[in-house]
Amino acid sequence: MLYLIGIGLSDPEDVTVRGLELIRSSARVFLDAYTSILSVGKDRLEEFYGRPVELADRDLVEQGDVILAAAQSADVSFLVVGDPLGATTHADLAMRARQRGVAYRVVHNASVLTAVASCGLQLYTFGETVSVPFWDAVSRPSSFLDKLLGNWERNLHTLCLLDIRVREPTMESLLRGRPEFEPPRCVRRESEIHELLRGR
Repeated sequence: MLYLIGIGLSDPEDVTVRGLELIRSSARVFLDAYTSILSVGKDRLEEFYGRPVELADRDLVEQGDVILAAAQSADVSFLVVGDPLGATTHADLAMRARQRGVAYRVVHNASVLTAVASCGLQLYTFGETVSVPFWDAVSRPSSFLDKLLGNWERNLHTLCLLDIRVREPTMESLLRGRPEFEPPRCVRRESEIHELLRGR
């Protein structure tokens, strides 16, 4: 059985009681380290859960073979910061589990998609959520700008999810044939966001 478990937004204690019970009884526990950056270390989770936690990078999450193979013969928990169905990556993992005949269950939790209301804006006044990507010399995606403009024209707020890069190899290291990885980061510098908006 594969359990897709939301662990909340910041603290190890944000996990639900049901989620904690499933984590503690699982043969293996994976933590999605691709779609979000956790604000506490893996060691804090392991201490609270009483279980070793394996980091799941982009390849492990998107291919899913290791996770799904383990879930065919034992209970496996796949932990997601926020809610498990807040990202298409995790919905895709659930779909692939179904295609392979692997049973799965979802344990929901708080998500940035609802926590944004803590800023004082009502959820029903938000339009489409957009992901703000990195721009570089090779890639300059701009489709998110159409959604921003559409929300603005309809007088709706926009929740912007800033792209992150976790375990991204540097170009130089790839050319040498020995991957070295950049530190995790997200789109956050004001200059990056202004460049995106000017590039339209």
